[in-house]
Formats: sequence, structure tokens, C-alpha cells
Amino acid sequence: MSVRSKFDKELEQLHIELIRMGSMVEEAIAKSVKALETGHNEMAEEVIKDDKNIDALEKVIETRCLKLLMLQQPVARDLRAISTALKMITDMERIGDQAADIADLSLRFKSQPFASTFVKIPQMASAAVDMVRGSIESFVKSDLTLAKQVMKSDDAVDALFEEVKNALIEEVTKNRDGSDEAIDCLMIAKYLERIGDHAVNICEWVEFSLTGVHKSIQIL
Repeated sequence: MSVRSKFDKELEQLHIELIRMGSMVEEAIAKSVKALETGHNEMAEEVIKDDKNIDALEKVIETRCLKLLMLQQPVARDLRAISTALKMITDMERIGDQAADIADLSLRFKSQPFASTFVKIPQMASAAVDMVRGSIESFVKSDLTLAKQVMKSDDAVDALFEEVKNALIEEVTKNRDGSDEAIDCLMIAKYLERIGDHAVNICEWVEFSLTGVHKSIQIL
């Protein structure tokens, strides 16, 4: 097997592992919000427990990337792709942490005190999951158009966050006794907004891997 063929095989395996990690964080987001909606504490605890598996896979992918860098002597575009993968797993690991944080907060709720706000939370989660999935797919398929679409879709998540924030402010002015729960609701919405931001980060690095251009750097 030629050096190039071996490299391509390793890169394909890297893509498989990235897709797997992406699926894990997507599931973590969905399950954490489902636990919040249904009061399913066991599901929330499962998300928290499974976060260690996401962390472990991050280490596996990181090791593979470093081996590719050290052993295969990649050309410029390959180097950018591997560097992007290393950036991606950092963002995905943080997404996993935020999903676990949402699950942890869901354990505090005995009911849904702000029904109008809770309607928006699943919408935010669905949009965030779509962004994460699209960002990873854009890397695996080298699809710059998709990466840019994902970046634009962050506006919808940001708009939903503003709706949640404003609704909570209105609710708290009517019911001061629910201020602690309102803060927890706001934190959950903020975590989902950050997940969208991480998906944007991934797409910005995908753009870099394909063009050599990043909003803050321009090398290779």
C-alpha cells in the first residue's frame, strides 16, 4: 500500500470517528431536552454519565490526528483538514459538556413553570442539533456551501434565545417566586445558543480547511 493510500485510509477512519462523535453529541442534546420536557430523571442522568464516552472518543480522535501529522507528512490541504479535525473535536467535546449541563439542570424541575418558554426550548434544541449535524457533514463532504448555510442558520437560534429571554423577564415580573427557575430556564437556553456557536466555529474551520482562509488567520 502506498503512503498516499495509507493516508487516505486513515483519513477515512478519522471521518468515521468524527461522524460517530457528532452522533453522540446530537443524541446527548436531544435526550437532555427530552428529559427536561418529560421530567425523566433517569434519562438526564444517562446523559451526564455518557459524557465521559464523548470525552474518551475525543482522545481517540486526537491521537489519530497527531499520528497522521507525525507519520504521514501531509501536504498543505491535508494539514489543514487534520488541524480542522482537532479544532472540531474540541468544540464537540464542549457541546457534550453543555448537553450534560442541560441534563443536570433538568433534574431541578418538578414541573414546567414557564410553559410558553418551554415551547421554545425544544425548537432551539432541534435547530442546534441540525447545525451540529450540518457542520460535521460539511467537513466530511468538503462542502463549503453547506458550511456557510449552517453559519447563517445560527441567526434563528439567536432569535429563539432572545424570545426565551424576553418571555422569562416578563414571567418573572409577574411571579417573583419563580425567579430561581427562570434563571435555570435561561441557562438552558444559553447552553443551546452556545451549542449553535460551537457549530459555527466548526464551519469556520471547515472553510479554513477548504480555502486556507479563516476569519482570524490566513496561512497555508
